[in-house]
Amino acid sequence: MTVTQQPPIVTARLRAHEDSHTLERYLATGGYEALRKGLGMTPQEVHDEVSTSNLFGRGGFNIAAGFKWGLMRDAYPRYVVVNGDEGEPCTFKDHLLVERDPHQIVEGTILTAYAVGAQLAYIYLRGEFALGIERVQTAIDEAYAHGAAGAGIFGSDTTVDVVVHAGAGAYICGDETGLLESLEGKKGFPRLKPPNYPAVIGLYGAPTVVNNAETMSTIPWIVLNGGGKYAQIGEKGSTGTRLVCLAGNVKSPGTYEAELHETTFGDLIFDGSFGGGISGDRQLRFFIPGGSSAPWFGPQHLDVPYSKSGVETAKGVLPDGGGTMIGSGSVVAVDDTVCPVRVAWRLTKFYAHESCGQCTPCREGGSWLEKALRRIETGAGRPDDVKLIMDVCRGIVPKLQWPPPYTTICQLGPSIPMPIVSAIQMFPEDFERHVEEGHCPYVGSVPA
Repeated sequence: MTVTQQPPIVTARLRAHEDSHTLERYLATGGYEALRKGLGMTPQEVHDEVSTSNLFGRGGFNIAAGFKWGLMRDAYPRYVVVNGDEGEPCTFKDHLLVERDPHQIVEGTILTAYAVGAQLAYIYLRGEFALGIERVQTAIDEAYAHGAAGAGIFGSDTTVDVVVHAGAGAYICGDETGLLESLEGKKGFPRLKPPNYPAVIGLYGAPTVVNNAETMSTIPWIVLNGGGKYAQIGEKGSTGTRLVCLAGNVKSPGTYEAELHETTFGDLIFDGSFGGGISGDRQLRFFIPGGSSAPWFGPQHLDVPYSKSGVETAKGVLPDGGGTMIGSGSVVAVDDTVCPVRVAWRLTKFYAHESCGQCTPCREGGSWLEKALRRIETGAGRPDDVKLIMDVCRGIVPKLQWPPPYTTICQLGPSIPMPIVSAIQMFPEDFERHVEEGHCPYVGSVPA
């Protein structure tokens, strides 16, 4: 395995400097130069650079940023909203950027607002990110004082105001429409799409661009260096670099920046510059490639490129043989001492708890699945429980296919069966042993 020598883009500053969150360090390392350059271009030219870069959104849906910007309805006012909610288990990349390089997010936000014709932008963060909220607010205050935000930015006729909003900590507000509901002061209930695509009917009914914090952190580099140069990194469908949250049974968990497509999952888990291998030199049993709602991969998938096309075209473990996603940027490696039944149960428990309750398949199905899996894991499983679980999963995702069809308003519902079906398809004998032996056969796998 070889790891590319692509220099980091969004983590270059925070890797090199302990004070990367300060205005002084940001200016000393080229901060706000992209904004100055962008203001000398037309909004359309800034938009074109981002489109040329083929930067896809780093929040989970993986829609090209330039394409999303182009969907804006021809109406004003317009808004920009930065999604920094990040509630996916084992995902912590945005948290790193928010705390360690907030000015980069602010600069990317203002550039985006300029490109799409918005004069007001919101940065939405989880309420639990206390230090991050403090640092982003400080960065915004400093940007105003520096002339990089507010009225007449750097002496131009451009006005962009930026506001921080602290959410209440609901996973469902990671959905862009649930986030907009929360931002409007309502319960974070996702909206039906169509017609409520944010670019058409967004915040306060106005056209709105919603982009992830990592996406915003990438915009300044693209504007400063050119979309064409960014597009040369990675491959056509997955350009640039991506922050990877490496968790689970690896020797060196953490957040790493990797070149898309040129890096494989084997590189991420085993190379010394990333995960460094499995803890205790045990065997890798499976890994979750794109956040906790992604279908699982096994050791046979280690050579799959870390990219959209790589995971989408790989033959997966679901009944239809479909692939998976790189989603939220989380990769979780699991060794041979961990119970896959328990992993599936704990993930299902999380999603059942976080359901907003609007949709019956998610509200009822998630709770039923959690109860059945808990029964198996705690030794009270029944011989027909696996069949029951698969039937309920099909009630949420017909044909258990990937990508799943929308049977609920947002993606949470169809996400619930993915880890469950992955576990049953990959490790049916483990479910059988739990039921036959009347307990979890894995040492140290006592349910919490």
